[in-house]
Amino acid sequence: MSKVDSVLDKYSAKVYKNRKGHMLELEEETQEIAANSRTMPGLINHRGCCYAGCKGVVLGPTKDALIITHGPIGCGFYSWGTRRNKAKAEDGGQNYVPYCFSTDLQESDIVFGGEKKLDAAIEEAVNIFHPKTIFICATCPVGLIGDDLPAVAKRNSEKYGIDVISFPCEGYKGVSQSAGHHIANNIIIRDLIGTVDYKPTKHSVNILGEYNIGGDAWEIKRILTLCGYEVIATFTGDGSVDNYRKAHTADLNVIQCHRSINYIAEMMKIQYGTAWMKGDFIGLDNTIETLREMAKFFDDPVLIQQTEKVIADELANISDDMSLYRTKLRGKTAALFVGGSRSHHYQLLLKDFGVKTLLAGYEFAHRDDYEGREVIPNIVEDADLKNIEVLNVEKIEDKYKVYKTEEELEELKKEISELEDYKGMERDMDKGSIVVDDLNHYETEEFIKKLKPDMFFSGIKDKFVIQKGGILSRQLHSYDYSGPYAGFKGAVNFGRDVTMGMYTPVWNYTVAPWKKESVLEGKLGGED
Repeated sequence: MSKVDSVLDKYSAKVYKNRKGHMLELEEETQEIAANSRTMPGLINHRGCCYAGCKGVVLGPTKDALIITHGPIGCGFYSWGTRRNKAKAEDGGQNYVPYCFSTDLQESDIVFGGEKKLDAAIEEAVNIFHPKTIFICATCPVGLIGDDLPAVAKRNSEKYGIDVISFPCEGYKGVSQSAGHHIANNIIIRDLIGTVDYKPTKHSVNILGEYNIGGDAWEIKRILTLCGYEVIATFTGDGSVDNYRKAHTADLNVIQCHRSINYIAEMMKIQYGTAWMKGDFIGLDNTIETLREMAKFFDDPVLIQQTEKVIADELANISDDMSLYRTKLRGKTAALFVGGSRSHHYQLLLKDFGVKTLLAGYEFAHRDDYEGREVIPNIVEDADLKNIEVLNVEKIEDKYKVYKTEEELEELKKEISELEDYKGMERDMDKGSIVVDDLNHYETEEFIKKLKPDMFFSGIKDKFVIQKGGILSRQLHSYDYSGPYAGFKGAVNFGRDVTMGMYTPVWNYTVAPWKKESVLEGKLGGED
């Protein structure tokens, strides 16, 4: 019996059939997997909701937008500070990331409507904080009772002379968080991108799908600035509305997280002619490859030379530390189950330390995240899209600019493997590895028993189940109050944190729910 079948063996026939499609043991470079579908009722999974994807992931790191959660206080509290999106106010600017703003809807508001309470909340926010931009994010009850958020946003924009933008991200819309990403992206490109003119320097880029968790975006910007780039906007870590407005003037979009924000890259290509490439600044080999491919795109000998100098200097600075942590971690095994593209990125960073990945999966991915974009034409879209507006964008003539012609891009694709493409996670995994979509609590425990990984990287919902099993667990959604993990210095930080965790004796004393004694008790024959 395969490892997958042994985990599914206790399910009913109906559940077995459903979950079997979401799991596979890799035999080839790519295999079809079921993804982007609703979880079966009764299976306790690790997913968030549409609101979590919109406000918690995409909008939350925007530092100068005051974000009001229109709904019960629990929704706002849930999305407050959980991902450690660091931000610094620009000179004379605003930073609302540390705050949580909510209308705190009560039972009477659900019965009689919450628009008046939202008006009052906006008035209070304007009087106290004087924001230039307010985002309103809807939660489940708001969609059910029918509050007209666009109307509220419009009248308050006119009343206060500021931008008030509403996001219809009620939690029940779409499949988990990815629906929220889509909704946020649509409104960002419709209402913000392209609304301010700007003339960038010679080599200008946007970083898409980077949320500055633990300071990742700052480390990426540091490296890119040393190489000679101007980073116009980061979507949305340490991001600002002013920078989003001029993002269309960049020559290249570099996508860090393919799932959360690829929609914007595609639409910017149509509207503004901005080419994009899949990049990855997690892991040494990934960072080096991304820097070299960016330099190839711009084809400037000075930029290429400076890029190689930066790579050499950075590697020299971290050589001793990387060697130390490799000796500590080489031969260990890992499992990963997180959102965005992190299950893919961190496998390659773990490989830098000689750690083998046994299992990897996503909470809310689409098939192209696993198998690559080539499968997109064959994906049958699910009915959840009926709840999400699909923008039909068109070329904007007076703002359209072409840094590389389509013919030049096609030629470049022979040298840059993921120029306007993404190959997916499966291609970088070893045969025999297990790929899982939408893992649940029961399956998490069963795979831990079967695979016995030395470490398991996940989110907060499953962290403690894993730790109770005596396995090192680190969150990749928040870095457990550490970081940055991006770039060259980030790789060292990651190696240090994982090494400290692996050599912490506490795991030997932990008794898993399915065991009678700890690892240490087993070694000592049950004696203290």
